[in-house]
Amino acid sequence: MSNTNLNSDTATLHTDGIPQDMLVKVGKYLEPFSLSVEKLQEVSAQLQKDMIQGLGKYTHHRASVKMLPTFVRATPDGTEKGDFLALDLGGTNFRVLHVRVMEEEQKVLKMNSQICAIPQEIMLGTGEQLFDHIAECLSEFLDSQKLKQQTLPLGFTFSFPCEQKEIDKSILIHWTKGFNCSGVEGEDVVKLLKEAIHRRGDYDIGSVAMVNDTVGTMMSCGYRDRSCEIGMIIGTGTNACYMEEMNNVKRVEGEEGRMCINTEWGGFGDDGSLGDILTEFDKVVDKTSINPGVHIFEKMISGMYLGEVVRLVLIKLTEEKLLFKGEASAALFTPGKFETRFISEIEEPDSGLKNAKQILTKLNLKWDLVDAHVVRLVCDTVSSRSARLCAAALATIANRIRLNRGLDYLKTTVGVDGTVYRKHPNFSEELQAAVRLLAPKCDIKFLVSEDGSGKGAAMVTAVAQRLALQSRLLEDSDGEENGEDE
Repeated sequence: MSNTNLNSDTATLHTDGIPQDMLVKVGKYLEPFSLSVEKLQEVSAQLQKDMIQGLGKYTHHRASVKMLPTFVRATPDGTEKGDFLALDLGGTNFRVLHVRVMEEEQKVLKMNSQICAIPQEIMLGTGEQLFDHIAECLSEFLDSQKLKQQTLPLGFTFSFPCEQKEIDKSILIHWTKGFNCSGVEGEDVVKLLKEAIHRRGDYDIGSVAMVNDTVGTMMSCGYRDRSCEIGMIIGTGTNACYMEEMNNVKRVEGEEGRMCINTEWGGFGDDGSLGDILTEFDKVVDKTSINPGVHIFEKMISGMYLGEVVRLVLIKLTEEKLLFKGEASAALFTPGKFETRFISEIEEPDSGLKNAKQILTKLNLKWDLVDAHVVRLVCDTVSSRSARLCAAALATIANRIRLNRGLDYLKTTVGVDGTVYRKHPNFSEELQAAVRLLAPKCDIKFLVSEDGSGKGAAMVTAVAQRLALQSRLLEDSDGEENGEDE
């Protein structure tokens, strides 16, 4: 297998226990998943082109990588302080948090949080009902924290596709994840939230900052590590953001400084540009998904789909009589039955083989020891490809930041979150090894986010407030010569 050119020993690791002739036959079906360094460099070059298209004023509407401006113009500098509220809405539950940021201790003290459920009828009701429900839960939380009398700034993580116009203005493009509240699509969600709070009249909030979850990850890590300028999520889905030079962000006025860009890299390949590395199994996963043709890159690398790719490979190998003596089970033929977490369990260095036997038994498959080893090899191959493709995309961003700044060498930190990165036994190692090869002039440190979306939302708000105060200070000082001293 061509994995060896990535100096990875994992490729040889799981071939133990498989007879050579069998390995050759199985290898024929796994070969398309093995991407050489040259191929990964091509993928990276293609992503770089797509990112430039996404940033362009006249080309962004047809770009598959959307490169959305977030209006977050700086990362934390350590002087942020104060009390903030954070609201995190991304699914059937949402969280309200009270976060205290201490300047002198350089740390965020997460105070308290409360989880509120969103009942089905509200998910499918009117927008007014939804925001009234959120405002009510926020009111109860403020009561419990005795914060009703204060007017605190709020960070709002709203994990649905939005077109952000300003830091406090975000238009919902369309609902996902089972929500379908009327009267919200095409509207500014900050305005709807503020109106709902106003209708109640029993408390008020200060400035609002809208935050995408990748940005939250970058900002929460950025408070612990000042050099964190990239946020990456590799879990159920995948996405990344980074600090781009303003003069390259053609859709927003201003040339000075930087702005965080939400790449939406899950859509990479939606224009067919990854066609030559899609396997027959990827094509089936895409065709049978709820959104065929959309988020091609995400379907090759993220947790929602990896188990399904493995399941399809196992079926193929069974049909070719290379597994389970040619006999599959009803469970193996059922989409979603081979869960992504099985991959992590089967690849565990010590208990992997034992786990593989238990999982195959649970799926009603008649296996022998060689079968268990082959299944491990399949899992290893599919997750390795995921780590390497993710590395190619991350290397594109790091190389871009380095060249943007005219640096010979870039030292930077990536704030990371997501179950695939956190839970898989060797995903992070493989990702880091491949990034070193693909971005040799970048020294990249990885920092796993702690509670990214809540803390990160508070940090975005804190930084926005710091920048607003700085610009206000400039305006205030303009009047001093006239002896105005109010």
